[in-house]
Amino acid sequence: MALEQAGPARVVSSESESLILVDENDQEIGLLSKGEAHDGDGLLHRAFSVFLFDEQGRLLIQQRAPGKRLWPGYWANSCCSHPRAGESLEIATQRRMEEELGVTAELEFIYKFRYQARYEDLGSEHELCSVFLGRTRESELSPNPSEIAQWRFVSLDEADALVADRGAPVAPWFRMEWRALRGKYAEPLACFCPRA
Repeated sequence: MALEQAGPARVVSSESESLILVDENDQEIGLLSKGEAHDGDGLLHRAFSVFLFDEQGRLLIQQRAPGKRLWPGYWANSCCSHPRAGESLEIATQRRMEEELGVTAELEFIYKFRYQARYEDLGSEHELCSVFLGRTRESELSPNPSEIAQWRFVSLDEADALVADRGAPVAPWFRMEWRALRGKYAEPLACFCPRA
C-alpha cells in the first residue's frame, strides 16, 4: 500500500546518533555514531526487530525509504532500529514504532541473534538483534514517509513466498528472522497468528 494515510514526514534518525556497542554476551563496551558503526564490515551493536500483526494474523511489512543508506527500497519487517545511548530496549522499541508507524503496541520478546550483512560498498549491519512480536490495527497506522516508502499487511503464505524469492528486494535480517519465526519459534508465532 502506498502512503495515502501517511503521517507527516519527520526526520527521526541521523548518522551522528550514538549506538550501543556490545560484545558477544550483549555487554555494553562503548558508544559509536550510527554512521561509524555501519562503515566497512560494521562493529557489533545492539539492535531490535519488531513484527506486528493485525486482528486477522497478517504481518505488517514495510518498504524502506529511498533515502536509507543501507538497503533502500527493500522490504523489511514492521519496524527495526537501534536503542540509543542510555536507552533500554523497552523504551527504544516504543519510541521507534511511534516514529516510524505512529503506533504503540505491547510487545513480547522472542529471541536474540547475531548477524552481519554487507550492502554493496556502502557499509554493513553487524548486530546483536532482539526480536519482538506484537499486535496493531491498520486504522491506527500513520507511517512516516521519511522512513517508509510503502507498507502492507500480508498473509503468512505471502510472507513465506516473499522471503523465499531470492530475486525479491528483501532485507537480509527480515529473511533470517522470518525463517526462524516459522521454524524454531513457530510456537510463540502461533499466539499472534492462529493459522501459523
